[in-house]
Amino acid sequence: MKARVPKGAGNNAQNMNQMIRQAQKMQDQITDLQDDIESREFSTTAGGGAVELVMTGKKTLKSLTLKPEIVDPEDIEMLQDLIISAVNDAVAQIENTTEEEMSKITGGVSLPGLF
Repeated sequence: MKARVPKGAGNNAQNMNQMIRQAQKMQDQITDLQDDIESREFSTTAGGGAVELVMTGKKTLKSLTLKPEIVDPEDIEMLQDLIISAVNDAVAQIENTTEEEMSKITGGVSLPGLF
């Protein structure tokens, strides 16, 4: 009885090398994209523009601008809420941008730990 070798079985090493090259290319693209996003600035407002902030892609607050009319010593809680809202919006923008652009590289496959 003759042993049957599956078709293409001799190409396993070649296929593995190709997969490794593709994975390395994807990893390089992901690293480049992460660097790009971290260098970007994301702007948002709250309270009809009374609070404006700019955050980097590293989620570092770069600037915060408050219109004078929003600063009311009698209503500090409203100002705090507006600042929190603006910060949360900027963080959400960064995360959504990262997710959308990463899915273009990964083809929508989630790769835990990469981003």
